[in-house]
Amino acid sequence: MLFKLTDEQLMIQNMVREFSRKVIAATAAQRDKTKEFPAENFRQMGELGLMGMMIPEKYGGESADTISYVLALSEIAYSCASTSVVMSVQNSIVCESLYKYGTEEQKQQFLVPLASGKIIGAFALTEPEAGSDPVSQQTTAVRQKDHYVLNGTKRFITSGKHSKVVLVTAKTDESKGHKGISCFIVPKKTPGLVVGHLEDKMGLRASDTTDLIFENCRVPADLMLGKEGDGFKIAMSGLDSGRIGIAAQSYGVAMAAFDAAVKYAKQRKQFGMAISKHQAIRFQIADMATQIEAAKQLIFSVASMKDRKQPHTKQASMAKLFASEMVNQITARAIQIHGGYGFTKEYDVERFYRDARVFTIYEGTSEIQRIVISNQVLKDRRKF
Repeated sequence: MLFKLTDEQLMIQNMVREFSRKVIAATAAQRDKTKEFPAENFRQMGELGLMGMMIPEKYGGESADTISYVLALSEIAYSCASTSVVMSVQNSIVCESLYKYGTEEQKQQFLVPLASGKIIGAFALTEPEAGSDPVSQQTTAVRQKDHYVLNGTKRFITSGKHSKVVLVTAKTDESKGHKGISCFIVPKKTPGLVVGHLEDKMGLRASDTTDLIFENCRVPADLMLGKEGDGFKIAMSGLDSGRIGIAAQSYGVAMAAFDAAVKYAKQRKQFGMAISKHQAIRFQIADMATQIEAAKQLIFSVASMKDRKQPHTKQASMAKLFASEMVNQITARAIQIHGGYGFTKEYDVERFYRDARVFTIYEGTSEIQRIVISNQVLKDRRKF
């Protein structure tokens, strides 16, 4: 299927590209060294409408379609993957979950400031002993009159330190399995919520990743998101959208690495000519371009399905699986084309390589994506 972008989609892409290359890129390498959270960048992104793109304007968003969102997200990722992961979680998991399942009061109190970029949000699902298997999580929420008391530890939470509100899953009924998991909106100022260990990561170093510890954390009952037992459903719905976001991030980083590799290949001379004239390099460039184009088509396809409100769990996992594996191959090849220079911090491809590595891991490993895809294929009676 050939995707022809509308004038509005092209306008959004060009606007974000200009902002990303001028503002985001300017400090990306330095933030990678210092691990400084790009708060000012997010303030400007909020003003540009990038923190709640698919949320209706009445709730502080931009009412943009999913294709516009992935175009914008990939342009941010092109310059800084750390910034893009925060944008992705904010848009696809936090804001969308609140919009789909929140009450009107919850939307006014939390979604409006989140979608308008005035505050950062986080989603807390993973635990020390519950990563790929969220049903085995141990965080509990016990009802006490008009409150729930939360106890447990969440791990690897994006924006765990800098967020102002967190969506948290917890078991409200152990006996019901995945149907006994609920979701809560927890403001960070809530007593009993403690920000724990700050991870020192290989990549995405300007995006903070922390533990969140709940110690007799009392959350008002009216801050439950959805109904009791909806937590697993909310998480899976959010991950469908989040996986589209990771695919878009992967595409953006891959394009950055590809452009850097092509530029270097044209400039670097060996054996009396630019290395771009050597067949070995040309074949690598051809393979890289083909992989990137294939990923883009998968991303546009699932984004279009989401906009048409079609079921897209399988396609979201396919896009995430292919794009995240693709970007790891592209960034590795970009370093190879740079030779020894690619292994130094003088060139951005080294940072691209480190940032890309986690894309096959978070929001469902590649192995989990294969399980999701095969489950969907095997239960579908139609021809694949």
